[in-house]
Amino acid sequence: MHKGADFGDWDRSSREGQPNNRLCFGDAQRGGNHLIHTVRTTLNPGCYHGHRRQPPFFEGWYYKLVDASQKNRFAVIPGIFLSEDPDKHHAFVQYLDGQTGYSTYHRYPADEFWAADGEFDLRIGPNRFTAEQLTLAISSEEITIRGQLGFEGITPWPVSLISPGIMGWYAWVPFMECYHGVVSLDHAIKGVLEVQNRSIDMSGGRGYIEKDWGRSFPSAWIWFQTNHFAQPGTSLTASVANIPWLRGSFPGFIIGLWLDGKLYRFATYTGARIAALEIDDERVIWTVHDKRHRLEMQAVRARGGLINAPTTGDMGRRIAETLDATVDVRLLATGHGQEQVVFEGTGRHAGLEAVGDLAHLRTTLAP
Repeated sequence: MHKGADFGDWDRSSREGQPNNRLCFGDAQRGGNHLIHTVRTTLNPGCYHGHRRQPPFFEGWYYKLVDASQKNRFAVIPGIFLSEDPDKHHAFVQYLDGQTGYSTYHRYPADEFWAADGEFDLRIGPNRFTAEQLTLAISSEEITIRGQLGFEGITPWPVSLISPGIMGWYAWVPFMECYHGVVSLDHAIKGVLEVQNRSIDMSGGRGYIEKDWGRSFPSAWIWFQTNHFAQPGTSLTASVANIPWLRGSFPGFIIGLWLDGKLYRFATYTGARIAALEIDDERVIWTVHDKRHRLEMQAVRARGGLINAPTTGDMGRRIAETLDATVDVRLLATGHGQEQVVFEGTGRHAGLEAVGDLAHLRTTLAP
């Protein structure tokens, strides 16, 4: 594999699902094919975006898995990292046990990564990942994880031409450092995982899938997500970050509350504003509003584990993530000078990350 490799040129065997050892960039970058590919992948956030991208580049998918008893909580993160140094190219599958905080990082040669063009279907060694299922066959000195899980009732973030996913129109901007997508806000899980010879029936549990891709993660961010409310089918995902833009940066945020089959969006691109943001070692208190609603959130932080995140040079950045946070949520309708509670509840088993210079992030967001 040489510097500047991409995954755009596959032989017949790889198109039929077998990984191809030959990885090269090239002719797909030119002309209308590249434009068509860009439009198709932008309108399908879940699929692999790296077929025609130059290093440095990363792409990772995030599966959150909670069983019916809610005692077993896992995050599984497959992905690919392409460095300007070809010796650092590799694929990976990360695993986080939310109950214990134990995490592992399983590295694979880059030529054991295969992804379909234009749809979410990828393979890393013997592991396979789609929106509807995942298959794990991990065996290392650290841990053995095997099994297949299926997902039913996938709930994607709505995609349209003017707003292709959670990033809104920003998804069309070609020079963003990091892009974000939500594959499913909430779905049912079926199947069994075997972790260190312990059989865990995940059937009846709930799941969530999101992803990131680009050159590097932001310098600072807060993220939390939960779909375990007393009212089934409710899901909240929220993030705020310091986003590089041209020669500077700006603080941006995206929040989606899926409630009774309706998505309430609060984001920089929707014109929503931050009314309050407080961050300390124990909690994140965050209130946003637009012309019709106010959303109040209080996330209580909890012990977690360490997972790897990308920089432009490698996947060596270590960040703390918990799957044991709680988030109190209150949504109010504020039209006509009156307030009416639309929803109030507490989300359990929340994923939460608070990374980087949060004091600076808070200062730039001060209302």
